[in-house]
Amino acid sequence: MQRISINVSGIRRFCVTSLTSSSASNLTDHRMLKQVLESCKTPSNSKCVLQAHAQVFKLGYGTYPSLLVSMVAAYRRCNLSYFARRLLLWFLSLSPGVSNTNIIIESLMKTGEYGLAKKVLRRASDQNVITWNLMIGGYVRNVQYEEALKTLKNMLSFSDIKPNKFSFASALAACARLGDLHHAKWVHSLMIDAGIELNTILSSALVDVYAKCGDIETSREVFYSVKWNDVSIWNAMITGFATHGLATEAIRVFSEMEAEHVSPDSITFLGILTACSHCGLLEEGKEFFGLMSQRFSIQPKLEHYGAMVDLLGRAGQVKEAYDLIESMPIEPDVVIWRSLLSSARTYKNPELGEIAIQNLSKAKSGDYVLLSNIYSSTKKWENAQKVRELMTKEGIRKAKGKSWVEFGGVIHRFKAGDTSHIDTKAIYKVLEGLIQKAKSEGFVSDTDLVLMDVSEEEKEENLNYHSEKLALAYVILKSSPGSEIRIQKNIRMCSDCHNWIKAVSKLLNRVIIMRDRIRFHRFEDGLCSCKDYW
Repeated sequence: MQRISINVSGIRRFCVTSLTSSSASNLTDHRMLKQVLESCKTPSNSKCVLQAHAQVFKLGYGTYPSLLVSMVAAYRRCNLSYFARRLLLWFLSLSPGVSNTNIIIESLMKTGEYGLAKKVLRRASDQNVITWNLMIGGYVRNVQYEEALKTLKNMLSFSDIKPNKFSFASALAACARLGDLHHAKWVHSLMIDAGIELNTILSSALVDVYAKCGDIETSREVFYSVKWNDVSIWNAMITGFATHGLATEAIRVFSEMEAEHVSPDSITFLGILTACSHCGLLEEGKEFFGLMSQRFSIQPKLEHYGAMVDLLGRAGQVKEAYDLIESMPIEPDVVIWRSLLSSARTYKNPELGEIAIQNLSKAKSGDYVLLSNIYSSTKKWENAQKVRELMTKEGIRKAKGKSWVEFGGVIHRFKAGDTSHIDTKAIYKVLEGLIQKAKSEGFVSDTDLVLMDVSEEEKEENLNYHSEKLALAYVILKSSPGSEIRIQKNIRMCSDCHNWIKAVSKLLNRVIIMRDRIRFHRFEDGLCSCKDYW
């Protein structure tokens, strides 16, 4: 087959005008047709897609799985979803065989078309364990964690198809992302019942999932029950201890690792530095940072410098953190500048806050909110107002805080001020009762970082209905007294919510475990495991 190199935009122009027999000979390579389809990205290219589709079938490429997915994706981009669905249904009517079906599902998942992949699964006449694994793993990659777990449940209804190690590895990843301990235990029990032998990947996944679901003790038990010959298992345990603020335990595991002659890697040191950062172990963190290159010949990467900037900034050494950024042999990324910005907010340093945000080429809503917080906390209301005006002018909206809890095998989600939950009235009644009880016991709202120059009463009202407070009220409403409460949050918990949950844990004599974007907090008897350092 003759192959002629043609400019893709030129081919697209050709498609839009006509498909003359003389020009069609230039499109004899199916890969060239694939390029044409992938170049059609807007509804204005719909004619090109239709004509390229015609050419695909004219040249006998209609059953090529890769071309089929390109056509489907192009139709979707051009708002011609009807044609995309019809094309898939036509292909499946041909009983293409399990290999081609799997190629289609894998390709759809890679392009984010998980809805269409689900339709393919439902209508496919031929399926095997690979088909289901592609679905479960694809959902995880597309951040559809609950769908991944639902798919595993559906898979179990087939007597002739059994989940394997890959199925369980993906399912555990979904549980870890959700922080869903209920389903993590369920997946683990399925593995035991199926007699699945733990390999390195599954061992690491189990240590990781229990840690990320807030059950660090079970994570520890799994760690000490498996073979330790692979660094990834050690890394999972060290990182787990780090996110729970258990730096001493993380360092002890590092020592055990050395005793077992397992060489640490860059991920090991990132976990250790993170642990030191979360607990304010400044000197220990500096020592481990030096050990990387001096003893283990591991050159610090960008993320290690970021961990050190975070460590210094959290410890109040904000100027030293900035000096480290200035001396780095690597160009600092947005994560490092955001870390400095966060530290500047904590220690009320508007000068370094301004420097940090000036170096963020693509500042997001959270960055502007942090800077506005710095100005608000130092009573620079005019500067805070200017930041808010800039956000309005640029169309930048503050990122919504979201919290979620698992109860009865179902994930319940909340946003700040949320009134969409079926139990909203009861939730708000419980929350308001808790707020009044906490106040009567001496709790005072932390209003320093509210972004408005308004009365203290109005500021308190602004803080009362944060998503984690609603989530906590819901679990208290539904759960039995004395049971542990686990909450997940997508952003860093504010200081007011942190102090309020401490008060509630004492009022109700409940253990409350909170995972925010940064770390875990275990609240018990009016205290937090982070020791108010996070």
